[in-house]
Amino acid sequence: MSLFGLGAALEVFFTYYLLGQSLPWCQPGGFLDCARVLGSTYSQIFGIPLELFAAAYFIINLGLVYLIAFGSDRVFQRAINAIFIWRFLGLMIVPYLVFIELFILHALCIYCTMMHVAIVADFIIISYLLFYKGGIGAHLGSEPLPPEDLGASPPAPLALESGAR
Repeated sequence: MSLFGLGAALEVFFTYYLLGQSLPWCQPGGFLDCARVLGSTYSQIFGIPLELFAAAYFIINLGLVYLIAFGSDRVFQRAINAIFIWRFLGLMIVPYLVFIELFILHALCIYCTMMHVAIVADFIIISYLLFYKGGIGAHLGSEPLPPEDLGASPPAPLALESGAR
């Protein structure tokens, strides 16, 4: 989903901002009016298009996923915690941006919507893996315990016979 969101962010940045062209699937004057959304005062922070912030967000997501997949156990645990917090922060911004599009601008940018969907889907996926699947199976490559085994007590240690060393 991060690659999907990154693709949408880069398409908007290069096509709309750098080339000054209209985006495919966006009709000026209609409800799917990317130009109205992207041309509004809400589309930039300190003169920087939100798409650059979105691209950075998705690149950081991909970096954290890489660390989870290929990092040491120590790096894995830190990256897992960081990715949940990072994606939660991304999720917190989406309702505000959707509100601006729907109720203030009365237009929707299909590319912005793709980024919003990617952010929400990313958060759902990582939450599912962390909370439902038991922390990504305690580490990648291992299967989580079945529900019937979660309440089982650990096996008792073996008793040594009195003279055995």
